[in-house]
Amino acid sequence: MVTHAELLAPAGNLEKLKIALAYGADAIYGSTSTFSLRIRSGKEFDMDSYAKGIEYAHNLDKKVYATVNSFPFNSQIKLYENHIAKIAELKPDALIVSSPGVIKLATTIVPDIPIHLSTQANVMNALDAQVYYDLGVKRIIVAREISLKDCEAIKSVIPDLELEVFVHGSMCFAYSGRCLISALQTGRVPNRGSCANDCRFPYEIYAHNPESGTTFRLEEESEVGTYIMNAKDMNMASHIDEILGSGVIDSLKIEGRTKSPYYAGVVTKSYREAIDDYYAGKFDASKYQAELNTTQNRGFSDAYLTSRPFERNDTESLGFSIQYGTHQVAGLVAEDGLSWKCKDKTCVGDSVEIVLPTGVVVESVDNEYGNIVEKNSSYWLTFKKIITTDGKELECVHSGNLNSIRLPIYLPSYTILRRKIAEALENKGLRGQSTPMNMEPKKS
Repeated sequence: MVTHAELLAPAGNLEKLKIALAYGADAIYGSTSTFSLRIRSGKEFDMDSYAKGIEYAHNLDKKVYATVNSFPFNSQIKLYENHIAKIAELKPDALIVSSPGVIKLATTIVPDIPIHLSTQANVMNALDAQVYYDLGVKRIIVAREISLKDCEAIKSVIPDLELEVFVHGSMCFAYSGRCLISALQTGRVPNRGSCANDCRFPYEIYAHNPESGTTFRLEEESEVGTYIMNAKDMNMASHIDEILGSGVIDSLKIEGRTKSPYYAGVVTKSYREAIDDYYAGKFDASKYQAELNTTQNRGFSDAYLTSRPFERNDTESLGFSIQYGTHQVAGLVAEDGLSWKCKDKTCVGDSVEIVLPTGVVVESVDNEYGNIVEKNSSYWLTFKKIITTDGKELECVHSGNLNSIRLPIYLPSYTILRRKIAEALENKGLRGQSTPMNMEPKKS
């Protein structure tokens, strides 16, 4: 019986690693781009910064799991050996791998580092779980398509095997990584870490008659849309009590190494509160959902963990690729807590909400730079002056301005400043724009 589940958050770079830990993660996962399934994200980590991240986490008594979870070609096996050996020197708390061959390779090279099996292996039953357990796997990150009852069944057969489940983030249109659409259209292979997210694009549908050579374009129903493969994002916050109540889940995992620092902070904090509230006997799903709705998303679904796939018909967003959340980031406080950098146009007289890392508080203040007051259980900062750290005074600061701006008072590292999306759009002259952004993933 699991007595206290771990919260595992994504880290695409050193800053996001620090943010995830500040906002309540017990552990983070990520790595350099080499043989990871997040090549774009991984490029933000090199060996030096990744080593610093592991040291930083360990100093906080937190854990780091290194991703080495792509599938190798024969020509890369020696490169895998060298990479695993180099990663092992940094002392991560586990290696996340996908294939039986790499499991055997890793346990041979670094027998003292635990092996976690990636969700890419698509484990959904006790039979497969037993095979990997016998190979030396300590933890299995189960397939996103699994049910909680199946997790209970696996745990009943192999009680010493740790189980990790995804609770939030992007969903793959196929079994995780088993899609070839990206490889077909752009040559970018999902299980090689370079998926172009082709399922997120709109598609036109045609019918072709081979006898006449005639092709007809099929007209979709008005307002239904053509994002026919666009899966909604997973959001299990309302079911955390049920998941933890099962007593069989060791780790709750958030997807999103390529997502923003705001996402890393707010989503981690929401699930931290959900977990802690459950154990304290005061679980309140509406509170966590309100925060998660502040983030950009593709629509939310509670996916398959608590209901079977064939029972669901609401797991796709057919009319848009992505939509605004209820809030927009205005700024992010620097690690020193003395300044902030602009993420959205902010002017003298503007008020922004302060989102604090887990377990910290802020004092009210009123001075020449601004004032901080508490209202409706939140803190708000109103700017009286906007002055850069090198002394330049501005009427407004825009997101493209990379200068650090002085704060009226010390704020905890990586505190987030935000405003409601309606106000942000009004500042941009986009008032009245519909919620969906219809933003397609970049192919580059």
